[in-house]
Amino acid sequence: MAPGFDVSGLVAAIGDAVVVSDPEGLIVVWNPAAERIFGFSEAEALGQPLDLITPDRHRRRHWDGYHKTMRTGVTKYGADVLRVPALHKDGRSLSIAFTVGMLHGADGAVTGIAAIIRDETARWEDERQLRRRVSDLEAGVQASISA
Repeated sequence: MAPGFDVSGLVAAIGDAVVVSDPEGLIVVWNPAAERIFGFSEAEALGQPLDLITPDRHRRRHWDGYHKTMRTGVTKYGADVLRVPALHKDGRSLSIAFTVGMLHGADGAVTGIAAIIRDETARWEDERQLRRRVSDLEAGVQASISA
């Protein structure tokens, strides 16, 4: 690492959310972008389980995968970009995209998971509207062919 380089300054400056959770799934890092995206302050998020931002209907699957990853020390996602729904503090749904990385201590033991998260809600909604328009156009073409 370069002399004078401050990792905490980097995490704070990144435009995407940086959320790190410990082996139990409790949030231990929550940067300003996470505050902006999810609406929870750092004080509100630290020490809370990831349920804070995970919709009810996805929690079982999330925790099954999380605990398996903590047990094995391996994530099946690697550098894959995951796209899932999430929750904002005000209760609205978000569409997020993120990558995860395993964190290990000096002894090699898993100490947590870091997620780099981007809010893609607007992009997802734009794509949904575009798909709807294409579907409507296709239905119109089919109707004119049948007539």
